[in-house]
Amino acid sequence: MLEVDIDRTRDWDGQTDWERIAEDAVKAAFSVSSHGDLAEAPFTVSISIRLSDDVEVHELNRQWRDKDKPTNVLSFPMLETDELDTLANTDDGEGLLGDMILGYGVCASEAEEKGIPLARHASHLIVHGTLHLLGLDHIDDAEAEHMEALEVKALASLGIANPYSDH
Repeated sequence: MLEVDIDRTRDWDGQTDWERIAEDAVKAAFSVSSHGDLAEAPFTVSISIRLSDDVEVHELNRQWRDKDKPTNVLSFPMLETDELDTLANTDDGEGLLGDMILGYGVCASEAEEKGIPLARHASHLIVHGTLHLLGLDHIDDAEAEHMEALEVKALASLGIANPYSDH
């Protein structure tokens, strides 16, 4: 069973169903990954998502990535990639995949620049962050192409157009 815990600051408007958006994006990412079966596991697989502000994201980015600026999304996996394959052997009935945090200011300005709703951009970033929690990365070109293709496929399942196309 997949569990998505979400926490948000006031910046993220209360009129949007961020819980549903986050859960749908996480499920879409799982569905295109090689670990998709974990979403239907007989034990709890959990991800924690914090919708925060740029100040908090900036501090975390500086602390954990040595980048002195805010960013759109950060992911903090709790398991190594090879541990994901053995997660079914958990003896406590729960597996915490990791944490994710999105910075409102960066996300909102990127959405505005792209001319898309914030919720759609946040969905993309949550898919991206979830794929990181599932062991994917974009360090080299081949990894980046693979991860991007999975993002596009996951987003298509949510009715969201390819964010990497020129159109």
